[in-house]
Amino acid sequence: MTLTADALIAHLTGTLQVPGPLTEETELFSTGLLDSVAMMGIIGFLEDTARIDVRPSDVTLENFDTVARILAYVRSLD
Repeated sequence: MTLTADALIAHLTGTLQVPGPLTEETELFSTGLLDSVAMMGIIGFLEDTARIDVRPSDVTLENFDTVARILAYVRSLD
């Protein structure tokens, strides 16, 4: 499965129960909307869905604070 913004937002609002509506630019961590436990769920979803390995050093706000940043990070690994 190719990772899309819609799939990631569906995971956030469904599985992780993040209150919506979410956009690609909604700040997830810097606003306190999500915490480190949720981060683990996102990483697992990315590794399974996009078939990537997320390095611990890559887990930063720069790469994970919005859906758009997450998608850009995943694309950078291709």
